[in-house]
Amino acid sequence: MLSIFAPTDAVLRKTSPADLAALPDNAVWIDLEKPTPGEDHAVERLAGVAVPTREDMQEIEISSRLYVENGARYMTATLMCQSESQSPKITPVTFILANHRLVTVRYDAPKPFALVENKLARNCAAAINGEAVLLELLDAVIDRCADILERAGADVDTVSAEIFEPSPARGHAPIYSQILLTIGKKGDLTSKVRESLVSIGRMVSFVAVESDAGRWSKEQKAQLKTMQRDVASLTDHASYLSNKITFVLDAMLGVVNLEQNNIIKLFSVMAVVLMPPTLIASVYGMNFKFMPELEHPLGYPLALIAMVAAAVLPYLFFKMKKWL
Repeated sequence: MLSIFAPTDAVLRKTSPADLAALPDNAVWIDLEKPTPGEDHAVERLAGVAVPTREDMQEIEISSRLYVENGARYMTATLMCQSESQSPKITPVTFILANHRLVTVRYDAPKPFALVENKLARNCAAAINGEAVLLELLDAVIDRCADILERAGADVDTVSAEIFEPSPARGHAPIYSQILLTIGKKGDLTSKVRESLVSIGRMVSFVAVESDAGRWSKEQKAQLKTMQRDVASLTDHASYLSNKITFVLDAMLGVVNLEQNNIIKLFSVMAVVLMPPTLIASVYGMNFKFMPELEHPLGYPLALIAMVAAAVLPYLFFKMKKWL
């Protein structure tokens, strides 16, 4: 789908032209979402830039993601997509700056694009250009990553409380599976956010170097430096959160092992406690003809007393040693 954004009456108005033969002269942002070959060729012809294919966008080499070609600056970053769903993912998005016009190529719908579109549809600067739109998008992407990390951090804190402060009514066992699933999902989400932040940081640094050429305003350069600091701090926070998730996972596995050991210890103690009574019962259950105790009038109660004493004495010994 091809969307063209042009400033009109202090807002950035979106149009979806049916005729691809012409491009508004004042268009500052061309957004290609899942473009068809015809839309690719039209943008290449009208905007004078080469639109990369999906395979090109998935290249991981820096030279294939950040480069200058025929005066146009090509920048590809991996952005978070569907972060609030059960299957978050990252998707490559290419930003092309040429002649103060921004061209974006994407095959998914990251939320920052809709946020920026709605924001600029309400109000935008009269002299807005492709560079300003790019900064708006980068700012929204960084804010989105921060929101995802905040939510993931809160979820990890909740999981940590469930591990170290379990409810007395339910204990640990009923929530083992849910905790492990949550830890796994948050670890996967955090790693994806960190990967996205690394690519965004490289892109912001590339833009900052290009801005030193003098074509950017002083305010835009200051905004880029602020973005660089934000990306660096968020990357550090993502690394901290990954370490915390690893710690919580280790703690969870330790709790599982501890409870399993307690269960095994209980069975071992019960086996030792019941072994002497079983021995006594086995001795007097033998079918030998000459067993004096069998003729004793108090043989049965004495055998019961002996079995109880044989069970109680080991139990008291274990309690004294604090093995229980």
